[in-house]
Amino acid sequence: MLFPTTIVGSFPQPDWLIDREKLAGRFPPRTRARELWRVPKQYLEQAQDDATLIAIRAQEEAGLDIVSDGEIRRESYSNRFATALEGVDLDNPGTALDRSGHPNPVPRIVGKIRRKHAVEVDDLKFLRANTTRMVKITVPGPFTMLQQAQNDFYKSEEDAAMDYAEAVNAEIRDLFAAGADVVQIDEPYMQARPEKARQYGLAALNRALEGITGTTAVHICFGYAAIIHARPSGYSFLPELAQCSCKQVSIETAQSHLDCSALQALDGKRVMVGCIDLSDPAVETVDTIVQRIERALPYVKAENVILAPDCGMKYLPRETAIGKLRAMVEAAKVLRAKHGG
Repeated sequence: MLFPTTIVGSFPQPDWLIDREKLAGRFPPRTRARELWRVPKQYLEQAQDDATLIAIRAQEEAGLDIVSDGEIRRESYSNRFATALEGVDLDNPGTALDRSGHPNPVPRIVGKIRRKHAVEVDDLKFLRANTTRMVKITVPGPFTMLQQAQNDFYKSEEDAAMDYAEAVNAEIRDLFAAGADVVQIDEPYMQARPEKARQYGLAALNRALEGITGTTAVHICFGYAAIIHARPSGYSFLPELAQCSCKQVSIETAQSHLDCSALQALDGKRVMVGCIDLSDPAVETVDTIVQRIERALPYVKAENVILAPDCGMKYLPRETAIGKLRAMVEAAKVLRAKHGG
């Protein structure tokens, strides 16, 4: 199918499950933030199951071709995995600067980073059991997790990044074995810290993907629209992903009005073209979304374009998110009729 549709990862969590006002009033947590959950601990897993079903059904009813679990069980896209690893002290957290320059409590690395057990496999199995559509699940990238930690153990950041990469690699292997169609690695800090990304981040990302034969994607963005408001017109780290062994790259173009000629550098990759502006509460018209995708077509072959929002949708009101996804699905139909397929 030409112009398949998907979500980047997160979908809005219900107000009865998580305190959305508290969530929106702080930077995304890097350590655990159990105070955000409204449901008592003994009922939390059941509540998360129910909310995940809501997210799956909403994506299906909107018409998405590839659905995710909505990251409903996560306080942020990265902290659930990052805090499950061996080698981090969660009781005595460190501090690191967010991409906005804001200091945040973060996991403190005090020993060798290792994956103790599968973290998201049960999430994937639940998703796989509750839809007949293609499924995607996301994991935080090794470079981004290191940038969101305080290193009190490793002699070099390169060494730490490689151990994070081995943990991610093991998780990805288990996710494909459990039935994932697509596994996406989230690496927003490659855009935020391009010099370090060039120094060792790309090598760590390729180590995370080493030996993986399933369909993999890398998401790189400018940050959540609800938190990071300013957008540059271009990426500081994008052509380098041509050297990544991933099969897909997820980028944002809508809010930033990206000069899509930058996508020429990704020739041969499938590109998730972010065509939904998450800073705008209004639901885009179908024509607007079509135009955003067509800006990319001179630089990306139609058969390599996937429609997606700019980033995760967790900070949007649910009805807004659903409306935007429905419009995106209708835009994909127009594009198929217009460009064949």
